[in-house]
Amino acid sequence: MNSWQSTFDDISRLLNQITFVVVDLETTGASSRLGSGITEIGAVKVRGGEIIGEFQSFINPQESIPAFITVLTGITDAMVINAPTIAEAFPTFLEFLGSADETVIVAHNAPFDLGFLKSAASMHKYQWPKFPVLDTAKLARNVLSKDEVRNCKLSTLSHFFHARTSPTHRALDDARATVDVLHGLFERLGTLGITTLEEVSSFSNRITKAQIAKKHLAANIPAAPGVYIFRDSKNVALYVGTSKNLRNRVRSYFTASETRRRMHEMFALTDHIDTIVCATVLEAQVRELRLISDYQPRFNRRSRNQEKAVWVAINEENFPRLVTLRGAHTLRDQQGWLGPFNGVGDATLAIDAIHTMIALRQCTPKINEKSQKNASPCALFDMQKCGAPCIGAQSATQYFSIVALAQHHLHTDSRKLIEHLSTKMRELSLDEKFEEAALVRNQQSAFVRGVSRGQRIRSLTQVPELVTATKQESGLWEFVCIRYGRLVGSAQSVNGIDINRTIESLVMTSEIVTPRDSILPASTYEEVEKLLSYLESPGIRLVSLTGEWSMPIFGAGSTYFKNESMRKDYEADNLWLSSAQRTTN
Repeated sequence: MNSWQSTFDDISRLLNQITFVVVDLETTGASSRLGSGITEIGAVKVRGGEIIGEFQSFINPQESIPAFITVLTGITDAMVINAPTIAEAFPTFLEFLGSADETVIVAHNAPFDLGFLKSAASMHKYQWPKFPVLDTAKLARNVLSKDEVRNCKLSTLSHFFHARTSPTHRALDDARATVDVLHGLFERLGTLGITTLEEVSSFSNRITKAQIAKKHLAANIPAAPGVYIFRDSKNVALYVGTSKNLRNRVRSYFTASETRRRMHEMFALTDHIDTIVCATVLEAQVRELRLISDYQPRFNRRSRNQEKAVWVAINEENFPRLVTLRGAHTLRDQQGWLGPFNGVGDATLAIDAIHTMIALRQCTPKINEKSQKNASPCALFDMQKCGAPCIGAQSATQYFSIVALAQHHLHTDSRKLIEHLSTKMRELSLDEKFEEAALVRNQQSAFVRGVSRGQRIRSLTQVPELVTATKQESGLWEFVCIRYGRLVGSAQSVNGIDINRTIESLVMTSEIVTPRDSILPASTYEEVEKLLSYLESPGIRLVSLTGEWSMPIFGAGSTYFKNESMRKDYEADNLWLSSAQRTTN
């Protein structure tokens, strides 16, 4: 938006309820900055399509009018010699314009006219009100195609819209012609469902033809929380989104605020928009996750491939080992697991962190009595980092005590492993083995992130039922029912209905969940983390709880990130290590 153009303060006003003042100037030259002056002001005040006032005055520019200007406009020095100067005419003109809260200024090529008026106001110490401004030339370039008009000059547009007054390069005639052009443009915008000042402003700033053509799809959208689905002509979902106000969000796609190229590509394919109204914003957010997972819409980037997330788990072989897996559907909760991770690289670092202290086997062959007779131990056995169950040097009972220790670190108490890695990193740093120390630091970070994330998810997926309440700004209460990490129902209180009845109805009508022996018995990890974020937000109150909702006291998150002294030690180690690395480099 150019500096001359004011903002639209009252964005909800309908066009037919606004007072517009259409202004046109005649001047001695092309630029106020080069000393050119105003020779004539013409203005027409309109509201609801009706003219309610006109203003016309010659202005003495206090300089000779160039011959070519006289030829163009017909205004001579003799016509303006007895006219008021701009300083004398300004009070009357400002009075005609009215208040900036009520009036919208319209001009054809507005930067030209507003530039002269603001320059004159500044020169003569007048305060120019912050009028909202519409430029009919700019608006026409966005509304009309080149097939309709060869250019957007006022003469061309007035002919196209059959203006009652032809522009003559005289201020009042040109202002009258601009009024008819303005009304013609508004009529065209009305067919696209554009009826408010905000929509015209957004439209005139930047909007594609596809957005213009599909603007009507945003009509009749409810102003409520929910999910919206852009669909093509075959009813295939193109994009799924959510909002606390569906009407405002969907309409925003058809304004200049939407600049994403992939969204513009989507508009060309969109045939209709479906909406699902939800009782609460949380319900809308969860429904969005589920629909993206189900529909796999091509224009959604996130949440499409939750089944491809990387996890780390202790597998279920005779002699289990740590493995990376994509998807959580095959993982049982009691195996011992952590994640999800951002990628295989982070998962591998976490596995390496565990191996630094816990002697789980790292070889991949399956072990049985037959294989033990022909196998030979690897170097890890000589390094005392593996008990060599592959050759029978370690019994199943002995090995499963190691597995139980690993499970304990993953699910219950991670302190010893984290402290072990911190000590190792510090020792390597003191020995100036900075690259090795940095690797241990990365292993520790990956382990802590994976275990913390897994423990948070596990804390909620083990809860049979959890009901919460939070008070909204409206004074009504919002209730949520969660079972085994899945949102099964939500509701809002209603004035005049007992809150207890609302809660009872919510619990009775919420989805029944049958738990499975899985790390995610009822939902996806993104849904669980969405619910956890909601539960940790301010103002949440616990209404009822079946089972136990808790985090391990000595879990990775609680001891590592919440223990102030350990966090400071870790930060100090990293600061020293980074400084030392810079010095050696």
